[in-house]
Amino acid sequence: MEDEIEAHTITQLAWRFIPFLTLCYFVAYLDRVNVGFAKLTMDPDLKLSETAFGFGAGVFFLSYFLFEVPSNVILDKVGARIWIARILFSWGVVSGAMAFIPRIAQATGLSAEHVFYSLRFLLGLAEAGFFPGIIFFLTLWFPAAYRARSVGYFMATIPLSAAAGSPVSAALLGLNGVAGLRGWQWLFIVEAMPSILLAFVAYFYLTDRPADARWLPEERRRWLQRRLIAEDARRAPVSPASVLTSLYDCRVLALSLVYFGAVACGYGLSFWLPTIVKGFGLSIAMTGWVTAIPYVVGFGGMVWWGRRSDHRGERTIHLAVAQALAAVGIGGSAFLADPAMKMIALTIGAFGLFASQSIFWTLPTAFLAGAAVAPGIAAINSIGNLAGFFGPFVIGWIKDATGSFALGLLTIAACPVIALIIALALGHDQRLERTPEAAE
Repeated sequence: MEDEIEAHTITQLAWRFIPFLTLCYFVAYLDRVNVGFAKLTMDPDLKLSETAFGFGAGVFFLSYFLFEVPSNVILDKVGARIWIARILFSWGVVSGAMAFIPRIAQATGLSAEHVFYSLRFLLGLAEAGFFPGIIFFLTLWFPAAYRARSVGYFMATIPLSAAAGSPVSAALLGLNGVAGLRGWQWLFIVEAMPSILLAFVAYFYLTDRPADARWLPEERRRWLQRRLIAEDARRAPVSPASVLTSLYDCRVLALSLVYFGAVACGYGLSFWLPTIVKGFGLSIAMTGWVTAIPYVVGFGGMVWWGRRSDHRGERTIHLAVAQALAAVGIGGSAFLADPAMKMIALTIGAFGLFASQSIFWTLPTAFLAGAAVAPGIAAINSIGNLAGFFGPFVIGWIKDATGSFALGLLTIAACPVIALIIALALGHDQRLERTPEAAE
């Protein structure tokens, strides 16, 4: 009977939350990285150099870093329903404003380049807290044994949004001249609308905690609360004791560096892949379809590798193997001139890169408990996401200096190697994820 209640409860939770959260993150990630496609026609209008674009793409993560921990602490206090809705609405408005950079520059007297930097900074401020907020939200609902797959399903949105968004973004660029707007302007306007609409849905649809879930049958709600209380009690002796101590806990800082390596590689690839593929001599439409290939494979890797890790109850080796594939694939692509071979290498790298991320978030949630969960997750994500500035900027800077993407690709490929070494040295106590005895 207990096993049956568990199975039905997890299934109901998965269907209730994962599709909606996946849709929200699909929109979030698309609004974050669509600037990579906009770049194909936007740069001449705004007169941006490769270095300026790399800086603007990455400055998003500086403001994201500054507001990440405060945002997650606020979410813990006011609840996901209100705070996630606020985040969705504010980033939709700022993302849509990107379409009007020339008009804003004319009205304010600033250069288009500085308006571009300012709006990217504001976009990071608006979106800060969304991803770690969702990871925290999932820990409030899913027991540890189901965490890699639940995070994997949610994070599979990253490659999925890039795969589906690439041809869509390329098609929107084809609206050039409609209503007197450039194609890149239509791209920002159209792709900002869903987040504003989803803000209102999130407010009425999400439930803050299991105790508030009147849609969950009583016996399932009681089982879930007992299980989560028991798991939290098990982690309490090894968890940082407070919000402050979670911010400088050595494990939190080490995992921040591991995540830094993955993010530097991931965003370096995401922001520049359309430009690399366009360099093969393809049309914008074909660039969209070819760019989608690594993300389709990455989507499969993220879901399958997360489920495999859950079923085997093993984390560290799964993470290390995925990071090694990311380094080999992306680093190897720097030595390949043939477009087909280069894409195969980048696809292997994308598989490893995305597969590692569903495993990674099981590590901090296995030892963080109580008041330390929200700020600990946010600290890891905020420090790690500083690499979102480093990755795009260093590739742009090296491309301007050398005329080639090769050295830039090698630089970001080194990041998961460093992350792999730290992850293996840190290790993981698998006992913290085993099913505890039920607690009243």
